[in-house]
Amino acid sequence: MSRRTRIVAAVIMAPVAICAVLFLPTPWLAVLLASLLMLGLWEWTELAGIKEKTPRLAYLAGNALLMAAVVWGAGHGLFTLKLLSVIGATWWLFVLIWLARYQFASADTPLNRIIKLLAGTLCAVPAWAALCWLHASTPHGAGWALFALAIAWAADTGAYFVGVRFGRVKLAPRISPGKTREGLAGGLACSLLLALAALPLLGLSWNALPQMLLLTLVTALMSVVGDLYESLLKRHADAKDSSNLIPGHGGLLDRLDSLLAALPVFVVAKVWLGL
Repeated sequence: MSRRTRIVAAVIMAPVAICAVLFLPTPWLAVLLASLLMLGLWEWTELAGIKEKTPRLAYLAGNALLMAAVVWGAGHGLFTLKLLSVIGATWWLFVLIWLARYQFASADTPLNRIIKLLAGTLCAVPAWAALCWLHASTPHGAGWALFALAIAWAADTGAYFVGVRFGRVKLAPRISPGKTREGLAGGLACSLLLALAALPLLGLSWNALPQMLLLTLVTALMSVVGDLYESLLKRHADAKDSSNLIPGHGGLLDRLDSLLAALPVFVVAKVWLGL
């Protein structure tokens, strides 16, 4: 796919996502995100080595029931959403170790398939819970939710264009040969510039700038971890993309991977930093 196709697809998808976050009430946004994550997890099952439709559908049903149980629990407050967000943020610390030991669970065995399916749930459900918690919070819940998504988008977009133009030194050649350190720097710079623009829009004073920049930096870095983790799974599965659903972008999971890591880390870090 050409670069033009990639850009056109992004231009179409971005306004839809922005309008959904800004104008949908939290319950409807939760349903929409859950539906997208189910499609992403469908692709995940194939990367995990599950080919038969029945176990793949059973896996999706199990995750959907888990989300439904969380919604029922959230009716008594946001505790379940907060707990899952913390679990998700903690999980991504373990993913860092997995990336360092990139051959872990690489063989196509029943045990490794189970490990990867559990990993899929630990990636998807906490990310869903984190966005729901963030969107339901006040004030500026929708704005904060959009900012969290935009950090990952800015990091990915900046890394792509800077990497294409200036990329020389590989970031993680054994996991994702296309990513470069120059691209990473470009993505982080774009995210930090976004934080400067978002600060007044979120009702914060300039005194909160250091916390805002730290929140953005941590989230952008973790979005890269999410991207690398999916790249690792694709290498294990000998796949270029999670599917060919989106022209120029591969599968839905290829668009969600960075958000899976960014969202729970963002919401936990936001609370920790007092924003």
